[in-house]
Amino acid sequence: MNEDRLPDYYEALQISVNAEPDTVHRVFRLLAQRFHPDNRETGDIAQFKAISEAYGVLSDPEQRARYDLHHQEIRRERLRLVDAGNQVQGSFQVEQLVRLTVLEALYAQRKLEPNNPGIFDLDLESITGQSREHLSFTFWYLVAKKLIMRGDQSRLIITADGVDYLEQNFEASSQLKRLGAGRDESAG
Repeated sequence: MNEDRLPDYYEALQISVNAEPDTVHRVFRLLAQRFHPDNRETGDIAQFKAISEAYGVLSDPEQRARYDLHHQEIRRERLRLVDAGNQVQGSFQVEQLVRLTVLEALYAQRKLEPNNPGIFDLDLESITGQSREHLSFTFWYLVAKKLIMRGDQSRLIITADGVDYLEQNFEASSQLKRLGAGRDESAG
């Protein structure tokens, strides 16, 4: 297993790290039916391969135990980096900027692809440059405020309230981004 880019099999199957073997099997069967390439409505070969790989590891007790050791190590490292990053940077301003970036990405996705308006957490991790652990707080906040919601396949989608919020706060968003860019330039 490549430690640098270890896939998150628990996220792929949308289950807890404490999921029982029966749960792993049941969720896999459900997702396999949804993403199977023969399913004309929701088939997705890449998703099907990802969940099949995850199931192959998590359904085998020996492989799961080995995977869990690496998975826990990477989660600890990510949390350590998030803590360090929050101490170095002005965490309120950074969080506001991350929220606005998430909203802007979801706004653009909905506008460009109205029939496919959602974005996966992992893609938002790449877009924002923030770890999944940090984004979980951001997602919680935006969902609680009803600015985003979870849609099909657990993708995040901007709501009408989210669109209104983003459009009403466009000027403040631009100022915050300029402040963030100025801080990055002075640090570099």
